[in-house]
Amino acid sequence: MTTAEFLGIEMPVLLEAFIKVNIVVLAMTVVVMGLIYGERKIIGRFQMRMGPTRTGPFGILQSIADAIKLVGKEDLRPRGADPWIFELSIYFIFVPVFVGFVVVPFAIGWEIRALELGLLYLLATSSVSGLGFAFAGWASDNRYAMLGGLRAVAQGVAYEIPLVVTLLAVAMLSSSLNLGEIMAGQASVPNIVWQPLGFIMFYIAMLAELNRAPFDIAVGESETAGGPHIEFSGIRWSMFQLAEYAHLWIMSIVGSAIFLGGSAWPFGEELGTGYQLLLMGVKSAILIFIAMWTRASMPRLRIDQLMGFAWKVLMPLAFAQVLINGFVIVYDLPLVLLTVQGVAGIALLNWAIQRAVARPAGRPGMAAWAGTSEAATS
Repeated sequence: MTTAEFLGIEMPVLLEAFIKVNIVVLAMTVVVMGLIYGERKIIGRFQMRMGPTRTGPFGILQSIADAIKLVGKEDLRPRGADPWIFELSIYFIFVPVFVGFVVVPFAIGWEIRALELGLLYLLATSSVSGLGFAFAGWASDNRYAMLGGLRAVAQGVAYEIPLVVTLLAVAMLSSSLNLGEIMAGQASVPNIVWQPLGFIMFYIAMLAELNRAPFDIAVGESETAGGPHIEFSGIRWSMFQLAEYAHLWIMSIVGSAIFLGGSAWPFGEELGTGYQLLLMGVKSAILIFIAMWTRASMPRLRIDQLMGFAWKVLMPLAFAQVLINGFVIVYDLPLVLLTVQGVAGIALLNWAIQRAVARPAGRPGMAAWAGTSEAATS
């Protein structure tokens, strides 16, 4: 029987995997409840509010109270909804997020399984969640839910391409798709030094994949009345929220491991596992805080702005990054050229955003409408 070692104890490999999975599930639940509380407090501070204060000291028991309330609420289903797809759609969203924890490196050697194609595995599993949003919207027998589901799929497809291409560009530099090896290879210099533009594009695409502001058109209350989960209630609705915040945690850890050196930089290998876990926690917390800050600060994009930004701006820059990385690697050029190119790319990205904000394109048909109005008034 194949055995593995965990905390210095030899045990069957299946038992070792089972113990690690349960530890991750427990940690995920606690972290998600903490993230929900933290986001309420952070956004409340940005908006000059107090956030939760009544439930427990400083409101820290608010997430537990919400969980109890949602578990006790009645689980309703619309009369015209497809019973099987409606019930199963949430699992197409939650399960791909959960299995992503299999390859996430919390510290050097601290993952459930160190897969050689771990990055490819993570990207493949996370892309399945788009089906869940489509199923939830279609099966709800609600036009707003259907519109939100279609928007979620369109947005996911658009931003997943630059996300994948950007991560593959980093994998080219590391010559590996193993997340642990990519992280360990940054013991001296983190990849963000060589790929500053890649990090910015990854973070933007990550927010879009999570349907977080300003990319939350799929769940916009003013347009889709809540999106694909509008007809879900009780525990099923809470699973949507659990999947969203768990996915935010996973992607923050992945971004820290791939671009910020994870638990390897600085001095991770010398100072031990405790320091590595603290280092990873601090880096992922910073990325999560920026996501919450962005939600409190930026307005929601229009759907034409959102899709155009992915296809016309992020995608060309992502493919250009891959070509430049390949050129530097093949001809063995100094890596500092990638830093210079990345800074120039960030300036170009900022120019494109400023140009779109300062001179927004007219809506389709507005010119013809304006001409008709002028003719009518004359």
